[in-house]
Amino acid sequence: MHPSAMENGRLFFATYVDPGAPALILDIGSQDINGSLRQLAPPGARYVGLDFAAGRGVDVVLDDPYRLPFEDGVADVVVSSSCFEHVDMFWLTFNEVLRVLKPDGLFYLNAPSNGEFHRYPVDCWRFYPDAGDALMRWGVRSGYRPALLESFTAYQQLDIWNDFVAIFVKDADCVARYPARMLDRIGRYMNGRRYGVEGILNPQAATEDGARLHALTGHAKPQQ
Repeated sequence: MHPSAMENGRLFFATYVDPGAPALILDIGSQDINGSLRQLAPPGARYVGLDFAAGRGVDVVLDDPYRLPFEDGVADVVVSSSCFEHVDMFWLTFNEVLRVLKPDGLFYLNAPSNGEFHRYPVDCWRFYPDAGDALMRWGVRSGYRPALLESFTAYQQLDIWNDFVAIFVKDADCVARYPARMLDRIGRYMNGRRYGVEGILNPQAATEDGARLHALTGHAKPQQ
């Protein structure tokens, strides 16, 4: 797991999850490759790692990526970092996440917004600033009532990746239970969204790599 993914995962737990609560946390794509979100989770949590192949950090191997082996409404938190780009039909997995969450349950999604082709075993998608809002609307169309609490694209940290981060609550009626936002704790971000606020915060049309290239070549940045 690259440095910014670890830092964003740490910030999610610090912002949204009570460190003393006995939460059930499900991790989709939990295989420990240079680190895992498991090591950042609150000490009192019950943590279950799910993946499509056996490996370090994996408690349950999924036979079907679109079917989580849990009853409806049992999980307090579902997290997934650097995984959804490898899921052919990630929108179906998103619906499964909503199904297993409690009404006030949270889904933390971290997926690349850029980066090189990397297959585990496939590499299908990159997530741009409207992705979180689109997933929220897909959830509503599918019969759920999710709310997007926030989303943003993070700057690189000692690596090539820009993470797209989004946090959802399963039932929009539970938004008020989560007043804090990661956006208030990070110094820099691009293309943020915040529940109850219209428009995109800190809009930037160019990627971080693109802006760097424009600066090196002297070409004007694209219009925002």
